[in-house]
Formats: sequence, C-alpha cells, structure tokens
Amino acid sequence: MLGKILIANRGEIALRILRACRELGIKAVAVHSEADRDLKHVRLADESVCIGPASSKESYLNVPAIISAAEVTDSVAIHPGYGFLSENADFAEKVIQSGFIFIGPRPDTIRMMGDKVAAIAAMKKAGIPCIPGSDGPLGDDHETNIKIARRIGLPVIIKAAGGGGGRGMRVVHSEANLHSAINLTRGEAAAAFGNDMVYMEKFLENPRHIEFQVIADSHGNVVHLGERDCSTQRRHQKVIEEAPAPGIDESKRQAMGMRCVKACQEIGYLGAGTFEFLYQDGEFYFIEMNTRVQVEHPVTEMVTGFDIVKEQLRIAAGEKLSIRQEDVVLRGHAIECRLNAEDPKSFMPSPGLIEQFHMPGGPGIRVETHIYNGYKVPPYYDSMIGKLIAHGEDRASAIARMRTALAEMVIGGIRCNIPLLLDIINDAAFEAGGQNIHYLEQKLGLKH
Repeated sequence: MLGKILIANRGEIALRILRACRELGIKAVAVHSEADRDLKHVRLADESVCIGPASSKESYLNVPAIISAAEVTDSVAIHPGYGFLSENADFAEKVIQSGFIFIGPRPDTIRMMGDKVAAIAAMKKAGIPCIPGSDGPLGDDHETNIKIARRIGLPVIIKAAGGGGGRGMRVVHSEANLHSAINLTRGEAAAAFGNDMVYMEKFLENPRHIEFQVIADSHGNVVHLGERDCSTQRRHQKVIEEAPAPGIDESKRQAMGMRCVKACQEIGYLGAGTFEFLYQDGEFYFIEMNTRVQVEHPVTEMVTGFDIVKEQLRIAAGEKLSIRQEDVVLRGHAIECRLNAEDPKSFMPSPGLIEQFHMPGGPGIRVETHIYNGYKVPPYYDSMIGKLIAHGEDRASAIARMRTALAEMVIGGIRCNIPLLLDIINDAAFEAGGQNIHYLEQKLGLKH
C-alpha cells in the first residue's frame, strides 16, 4: 500500500480522501491556500503545506507548488480529488514525470476524454451510442455547417470540444442563427478553455441525465457500479443526485453498464470514471466521460456498499480490483443533496462565519462536509460546503429520510440552500421520479 499521499484539493472531498487514507493506514499530506489554514482536513492531516495565496490560480492550480510540496514531504502519490487539476492531463503527466503516482487515469486517457470530439470518436469505436452530430469539429464554411445541421435536424447544440461543467454550449433553433452561434461559442471556448474547436449535436428536448460509475485496475479488470440519475440541475449544475435511476429497466441497466465496461477495456482505462449520458425515449446517448471521482459518488457507495475512494488508492498501489462484476448488487435507494453557501432564491454566494452547525442523524443518513461551528466559509471558491445523503430500502424511504434530515440540519450565520432542497424533496413531481433535466428550472420559473 502507498506509504504517504498528497491530497491536491480542498473542502469535503479532501476530507473524504483523508478518511480513506486513515482506514488504509496511509499517511496524508494536506496542501492549502493561505485562506484555507482552518480547513478540517488541514487540521487532521499528518502534515500540511501552504502552497500559495487565496487565489486558486496561485494555489490549487499551481502545479510547481503542489509537486514541490510532494517532494518536501516525501509523498509517493498525489490524489487530485475533483475539480481544480483533476482532469488536467498536463498535470497528471508532470506528476508522473516528477516520480510520483497520479491517482487517476493515464494522462493520454484524460487528454482524449477532455477533447469531446476525440471522446465521441473513441466511444463510437467502442460501441457506445452517441447523439447524432457533426462527427468531428466544425469548419469555417457556413454552407457546409448548414448542411450538417439539416442532416442532424434542428434544434442543434453547438459545443466546445474542450468544454465542461455546462460551459461552452449554445442551442440553435433556426438556420438563421447558426453562423452567429458557432462564432460566439468559438469565442467563448477560446477564452474559457484555450481551445476554439466546436462541434454540433442534435439537441434533445426532454432528456434525463444518467451516468454510469466504472472502476478499472491496471490488470485489465473493470466493473461498473450501476447508474445515477443527475437530472435535477440548474444551469447544467447538479443539485440532487440519486441511485439507482428511477424507471430504468434492469436489462437496459445491465446492457449499458457492460457496454461501459467494454469501452473501458478498449481504451485501457485506469481508476474511477463516469460515463455521462442523456436518456430519452428509452435510449442512452453518450455526452462525455469524467476521468475522476464524482461529487455524487456517495450515492453509488450507499447502494453498493463499495468504497470508491479506497479502491482508487488500492488501484494506484498496483492492486487488483477487490470485487468482480457479479459481486455488485444494488441494495435500496440513495439520494444526495448538495449543500451550498448561497441564497436559496437568488443563488448568490453567501460566504461568512458558521455561527451554528448541527448535523442530522438517524438510520441511513450520511453527511460529507468540511464545515464546523466557528468555521469561516471563504469567498474565493465554489459555494458547495457539503453533501447530505439518505439511504433507504426503496426510493420512498430515502425521500422520507432526506426530508427529515434536511429539516433537522442547522447551518447558522450564513445563507444556505436547504429551503430550496426541502422544496424539491416535497414536490410531487420529484416524488414521482424520472423528471427530465429541465424540471428544476421550470419549477423555478427559469427559461431553458
């Protein structure tokens, strides 16, 4: 097993990784910005290193500082968590070149999956169903692009090849708007991702967002851990996730899961990853693959009883997967609510001092958070301050437990989105299950 690892992240995921290290007897090094000295995992880690000022660019995205911290602490591996540098192929490459183990996929895999055009080509080759599209980047010839749009059928969506997180996308409903949409998306893509390549896909009007969790070792073994429904989202940002996805036929679940396993074997995947699909009219359509641990991994852990982060560490140490596909059995239902330090109506971030904090409890309740009474939420990073997970014998039981847990939870001193989460959990449409990705925005009266 790895002797000591460096956690190149912050917040709840850094604490989650630290706990996995503790269970496996691995020493953990926390790196932090000047603004994050009081983070819980920094206080609990075996060692900590300040890597720069509050700005992410000068700290959590500062590759030389992170690698230097690994060197001075004699770490053997680096876990990137999610966000920040987790899907940066250049970072993974530099980690390996510097003599450390990167706890994640190989750099060439990250690079391929980060380029959405290359990812779609690889998935098609592996037999994964994809949305009808341009089958490559769009050129500058307007007439050719019009022909592509006509072949696909309006409406279409223009996407940045290097995009992600809901950025770099534009829906086009008429041929007259196509040229300007391509140019605008190109400009946004160049500014946001340093890559102005864009491509075109059919825009599905009412899909659900379904994703499959996979994990692979370096010995050619791959398993899938079922699927999650992440359709409750606002501006392409997930708000509530659940596993398994309501209303997905068991035979379809297994068939799609095994296709994901086969695709991983064909591309030589390593570590934890997620295939993301749009699901409409009983069909799955690949949109992207996330080459890291997901925010919502706990719902999969709750229904499978499998620790994804501990397995990441074992795989990085060269071990074989601890389970086979036949060992994966989904038990009950799990729901996760993302807790954000923000106004529940305006969604404006609400950093500040946590003056009162009470965690809920009871059967099937799990809380993943780095906050504590007296902690000051900084204004420099993402507003997510934790996750509340409820597991029950079925979906109705999980919803009932989540409703109780949200009502019990107290986060005082700052504004939090708990009222919004309660509103969703108590909504008859959510209780019915199987809502599409526009459900929440329509409920909030927002255009999509």
